[in-house]
Amino acid sequence: MDLRKIKKLMELLEESGIAEIEVKEGEESIKLSRNTSSLATPVQQVMQQPVFAPQQQSTEAVDSASTIKETKVSENKNTVNSPMVGTFYASASPESKPFVTVGQTVKKGDTLCILEAMKMMNQVQAETDGKILEILVDNAEPVEFDQPLFVIE
Repeated sequence: MDLRKIKKLMELLEESGIAEIEVKEGEESIKLSRNTSSLATPVQQVMQQPVFAPQQQSTEAVDSASTIKETKVSENKNTVNSPMVGTFYASASPESKPFVTVGQTVKKGDTLCILEAMKMMNQVQAETDGKILEILVDNAEPVEFDQPLFVIE
C-alpha cells in the first residue's frame, strides 16, 4: 500500500466522525483508529508478516550505537529520517551504483535511497539542499520509523 494512500486515509479519518477504519488490499491491510478518550492524532497500525528473522542484538549495543550517531549531529546539520518501517536500499538494484555517497552534494528532491515496505519500493528524497556527511545505515538493513538514515550539512 502506497504511503500517499495511507496519508489520505488518515486525512479522511480525521475529517469524518468515525473512530476506526480498516482497509485490505490482497495480503496487505491497514487499520487506522482514533483515540476517542483524548484529542490525539490517529494511530497507524500496519499488519505485516515478517519476511525474514532479524538478527538479535543486545540492547546495550543498539543503545550505544544510537547514542554515538546522535552525538555526531550538531545544530548546523540535519538528519533525514525514515518515514516508515522497511528495508533500506542504497541503489535501485544490486548492480547499480548508490543514489548518494558521502561527500556528494544533493538538491531538494534528489533521491537518497529506497525503502522497501510490504513489497512496495518507496523513494526517500532530500528535504533540503546540502552535502551528505554520513550514511547511517548499511545496504539491505532493516530500519525503523523515524530512524536517522543520513546526515546532511
